Amino acid sequence: MIDIQNIRAQFPILHQEINGKPLIYFDNGASSQKPQAVIDALVNYYSKDHANVHRGVHTLSQRATDQFEDVRKKTQAFVNAKHEYEVIFTRGTTEAINLVASSFKIFLEEGDEVLISAMEHHSNIVPWQMACEETGAILKVIPLDEKGQIIMDRFDELLTGKTRMVAINHVSNTLGTINPVEEIIAKAHKVAAAVLIDGAQSCPHMKIDVQDLDADFYCFSSHKMYGPTGIGVLYGKEEWLNDMPPYQGGGEMIDTCTFEDTTFNELPFKFEAGTPNIADTIAFGAAIDWMNQIGIENIAAWENELLDYATEKLSEIEGIRFIGQAEKKASLVSFLVGDIHPYDLGTLLDQLGVAVRTGHHCTQPLMDYYQIPGTVRASFAVYNTKEEIDQFVAALKRAVTMLG
Repeated sequence: MIDIQNIRAQFPILHQEINGKPLIYFDNGASSQKPQAVIDALVNYYSKDHANVHRGVHTLSQRATDQFEDVRKKTQAFVNAKHEYEVIFTRGTTEAINLVASSFKIFLEEGDEVLISAMEHHSNIVPWQMACEETGAILKVIPLDEKGQIIMDRFDELLTGKTRMVAINHVSNTLGTINPVEEIIAKAHKVAAAVLIDGAQSCPHMKIDVQDLDADFYCFSSHKMYGPTGIGVLYGKEEWLNDMPPYQGGGEMIDTCTFEDTTFNELPFKFEAGTPNIADTIAFGAAIDWMNQIGIENIAAWENELLDYATEKLSEIEGIRFIGQAEKKASLVSFLVGDIHPYDLGTLLDQLGVAVRTGHHCTQPLMDYYQIPGTVRASFAVYNTKEEIDQFVAALKRAVTMLG
């Protein structure tokens, strides 16, 4: 068992009022809050250790470099990468996907195919559209059923010898669906296709083992994992990363540079041009430490309990319609109530101290599939409680009455 009140006490931002009401923060799918240990790591770095990394012989630079590279090792262990140099630091999941899409273009030719699903975030749609437009490859979309699950028979039909890449999220940010990525990866590899997994919504909530999954690329963000914004990770298999050209040019990513020619640095620095986001990377390491201290299995168990409880309580509201009812879900609920616009519900809930996300959640094609303008999304983290869910449901009932 975990001590929720002890956990909550470590998050300064949670102990405030919004519009005269105690804050209930249910927007963790967008970004989770930060424990004091992460905040302290940021302050300590800027107070004591700030210097540029990798280049300096002086003590501050060496201290900063050691802390920075230690986070690479922590990240390697967190997702069980085979080598620490398979961990590439990016600005977030979006940049990680863009990096792969841009560099992977050398493997795409006219008539090749890239598969994505109908539930993808725009970050895993647009980069592949751009890559296909530039190379003449064809973007194909794996359809969903009404519950928000990939139709695997249709995936099997779309997967052919022309498929070069399958890019898919592990967990849908809108539906909460946990996709069968192990099966998808295994099938894709049988036709020699590479697989990129968008793990932005999975790494905060479940244990990830990239070697066990056999993923070619796995992308995730610190800010959804109790860490700072502006830092994310691309895991890539060594053989792919070695064969792919750099995404950006500049300092750090070169081996030798003349006006006539340039040779590139070894992994991971080949993909990390310029001064990195040192402070936030070090604080991300503190977030990994914090999650490991709680235990990812404990986090998953509590969040699953919250999901079941919230689903049961919300089901009592007349006219509620859940968007995404997959058999396997992560800790979020996406819904509509009657004909009430989600923005109106979200606005009233904010007045009652409840922070939820409303809109299309950067999944406009998914909204088009369900023929809806958007949803209300309540997404949970380990510091949330059943009492907060009770207050949220009471606030929602009040809002529905006011808008009905």
